[in-house]
Order: sequence, then C-alpha cells, then structure tokens
Amino acid sequence: MTPHSIERDLRPSDYLLVISDVPAPARAVIDKARTLVQAEVLPIINEKWEKAEFPFELIPKLRELGVAGTTIQGFGCPGMSRLAAGLLAMEIARGDGSVNTFLAVQSGLVMGAINMLGDDEQRQRWLPGMASLDLIGAFGLTEPDHGSDSVALKTTARREGDSYILNGQKKWIGNGSFADVTIIWARDTGDDQVKGFIVEKNERGEYPRGYEATVIEGKVGKRAVLQAAIQIRDVAVPVSNRLVNSSSFKDVTRVLSQTRVNAAWEALGHAMAAYDIAVEYAKTRIQFGKPIASFQLVQHQLANMLSEIAAIQLLCLRVTELIDAGRAPRGAASLAKMHAAQKARWVCSQARDLLGGNGLLLENHIARHLTDMEVVHTYEGTDSIQALIVGRDITGVSAFA
Repeated sequence: MTPHSIERDLRPSDYLLVISDVPAPARAVIDKARTLVQAEVLPIINEKWEKAEFPFELIPKLRELGVAGTTIQGFGCPGMSRLAAGLLAMEIARGDGSVNTFLAVQSGLVMGAINMLGDDEQRQRWLPGMASLDLIGAFGLTEPDHGSDSVALKTTARREGDSYILNGQKKWIGNGSFADVTIIWARDTGDDQVKGFIVEKNERGEYPRGYEATVIEGKVGKRAVLQAAIQIRDVAVPVSNRLVNSSSFKDVTRVLSQTRVNAAWEALGHAMAAYDIAVEYAKTRIQFGKPIASFQLVQHQLANMLSEIAAIQLLCLRVTELIDAGRAPRGAASLAKMHAAQKARWVCSQARDLLGGNGLLLENHIARHLTDMEVVHTYEGTDSIQALIVGRDITGVSAFA
C-alpha cells in the first residue's frame, strides 16, 4: 500500500460528520492542510522518519500555508479561530506527528508565550519573523530531572548589570538544536521565581558562548522532529530578552493551558489516520479466500475503534467551544488531552493489530502513528498529571506531591 493509495477524505473516520459540519472557514484550513499533506508530506516522511531527519525542505511549503502563529492577531499571524487551530493540528497529524510538533512548538508554545507574556516591543521584535518561518523557535522548559514536576526546575538566571547569566540543562526541547529563538525558563535567583528568557542566535547563526544544543538520538517516536538536550553554562542574555510579563511558574502554566487542547486534536488526527488505513486494508486484505472485512471479529474491532474516535471528536469540539466562549472549567483542556491520548493510543494499537505484520511496515504508516502516539501520550503532561489537574478541579483538593 503506497501513501497515494490511501483515501484521505474525512470519511470513514468522521462517521457522525462532526468534523465535516464545522463552519466553512475552519473547514478551509483542513482542506489547505490536507493538500499539503498529500502533495508534500506523505511522499517523503517515511524516509525522513526512518533516518531520524527533520524535513527542512517542508519549511518553504509550510510558509506558503501561512498558518504559523495560528490564533495570534496581528504581527503577520493568521488570527484563526481556536477551532481552526485545533483542526489544523488534527489534519497535519493525520499526515505526520513530527511535522505537527514542529508547528505546535513554533506557533503555540513559543509564539504563544511571546504574545502572552511579552510586551509590544518584544512582540514586534520576534513574532513577524516567526510568522513567516524566517525565525524558528524552541521552548526550553523540561529538564533531565524535571519533567512532570517542571515547577521544580533548577536552571537559574542571575542578574548582572544589563544581563542575566543563565546556568542549567534542558531536555526534550523540540526544534532546540537549530532554533533561532529559544525561550529558556529559569529560576531568577533574585526572587526565586521562574521567568522566561529568550536566547538568540547571532547574525552569523551561532548560539552564545556556553550554550550547547545536541540532538537526542535513539527515539522510537516522533523521529522526524529534532529534540535537543541543552547545556547552559554562564550564558549572558540581555535584560531586554526577558519576557516582561513572565513573573512566576503560573505564567508557564498559562501558556501550557492554551496549547494543551491542541495536543488532544493531534491525538485525534493520529487515531483518524490509523483507522482510515485499517478500514481500507480490511476491505482489500484477502485471508481464507475473502476480505478480512467480512469477518465478525474485524467488524467488531472497527466498530469499537470508530466509537472511540467519535467520542474524541465530540470532546475536542466541545472543549474548544467552551474555551472560545470563556466558559471552560479549569480542567477542561486536561480532560480532553487525557481522554484523547488514552483512546487514540488504543485506536492506533488496534489498527496495528488488524494489519498484522504489515502494520509494522512504515509503508503502511500505522507504525509511525502508533509510536508517535507514545510521545503524545507523554508530552504536554502525562495522563496521570492531567487526571490530577481534573481531580483538583472536581474536588477542590490538590493531590500533587
């Protein structure tokens, strides 16, 4: 089965027409993204994924798509609705999770943080170049010893005159090995509060002295997005590069709460892709003299996969509507991410099972979506962390250690 033989219409995975019935502007984003996926992503992504290479040749194509910055208004950003941004994540992920992660880091985490926590000068300084993808961003929060408990990060920032001196380590930083603009979250030794500091390459494309980013190798998922381990030793950052409105870890949380629902939309994209491939395969795979789609066990499997996808679609749509209306419960995005990650992971595993040994071949795409879902299941907060966020909102009691 070649990439071009896979039907990429919304059916059969949009069985209840949840996605098909979204407003026309949002649907237009799906159509643009699907065109890019079919023409540019699918023909090259398996080779890039297998070699653990980032598809830099896609950046000009993504620039033409004009989606960097998603919901941000002005500064060359598209100013799309939250629904359109979620559907964009879904549709790009239906093609490939690594490409979606690249865009999610750029638009949601980095540009979102600058837009939310920077001042007008900082927004004007960085956002236009990032919207055009002339500047690539990275978001340096996670550390080798602090993932789920990132509030306890150890990277420090010490004020010296007109600079802050940064020291510490970061890990799993998407785009971190080649980004032009990297937000490093560090604890200000002056008041012990976590703040954001932007580390930039110079005009020669070099990182500051003492800043070393190394690509993490040996991953089994999201292999086509480059994630870095970063060493920071006495790196001087101008005071003007501190995000003015970042004053505590609560500000990091504000950024993450805005991007978390898009992780749920991404999970939906992986599940829809895996399901569509499984349905097509079941109709054409002959065993015991007939297509396996005629077997009762296979139909039972497909029906249960579809029910979970429909539930994810409805949950993503409703939570996004509530966020847009300012009516979302505090744990709504966490509920969406927790449910979507759990169920999409299961759907992808069922699709792999249905394809048997062929599900392990990259040419059939399932293996890539399955292992990428292992990453989605972990980032933006594991299921356990999301459950504790929801649980705190339900009970009014924090169960975090």
